[in-house]
Amino acid sequence: MALHSAESPASTDRDVTGPRSLRRVLGMFHVLSRAPQGMALSELSETLNTPKSSLLNLLRPLVADGYLVHENGQYRLAGAAFRLCAGVQSAWNFSKVVRPFMEELSSRTQETVLLGVVNRDAGVVTYIEVIDSPHPVRYQITAGTTRQLYVSTAGRLLLAYSPPDWLEEYLSTVSIRAKTTPITKSWLRKSLVQGRREGVVWAIDHYLEGLASVAAPLLDSNGRCLASLSIAGPSNRFKADLGKMISSVQDVARRASGVVGAVHVPVPEQDEPSV
Repeated sequence: MALHSAESPASTDRDVTGPRSLRRVLGMFHVLSRAPQGMALSELSETLNTPKSSLLNLLRPLVADGYLVHENGQYRLAGAAFRLCAGVQSAWNFSKVVRPFMEELSSRTQETVLLGVVNRDAGVVTYIEVIDSPHPVRYQITAGTTRQLYVSTAGRLLLAYSPPDWLEEYLSTVSIRAKTTPITKSWLRKSLVQGRREGVVWAIDHYLEGLASVAAPLLDSNGRCLASLSIAGPSNRFKADLGKMISSVQDVARRASGVVGAVHVPVPEQDEPSV
């Protein structure tokens, strides 16, 4: 049984991983974003109402990792913090532009619509925007959910459009673990070739029994895949009209790609592309 007790000053100073420390880090980013000239440790301590010793335990790794710079006794935001901010802003802008197309796809199919981007470092797809189906029985996940790339249709779609060198490295090193349907690397390679050729990836009763999904790419003007646009829902509804589901996703993704390319929305990837 875990016992909870009030923290002693010593334990507070050493705590750099708990929820309190996370709030302090976010608080530091907030106040430093309003102080471009920087702030001294004493100012941060007073503003955040936090002991200097506790702040130092948080400031040192942030400086070492490039999120802050410490010069002349002042702490300021540094490159890594600005890159993080740009990545968040990029994903927000991207989903804002694509959102009307997601709403149209939701209206046309009445299924859950998902916008997914690749994180190649982690080997996952992250769903950054979700519109739930209006049906009482539906596929439901929250924005921010991740899936292994080889498991979901959105992930395999993103794999199919990945740079060849990176894809070969991924396929040679990934450890495949599938619960419902056995997945082999040979099958995965064939499905990726087919997905790239047809411009769509779909599956019924694959990731989970009773679940179906269809995914198509959002492409920039150079044909580079920015994200996956997909729908998911109960298998019985997809089996009844799979052709319509596939054509709807492809049609909306194609038109969304034209708009995304025209407005030059930043790519919301979470790593640098391998080329």
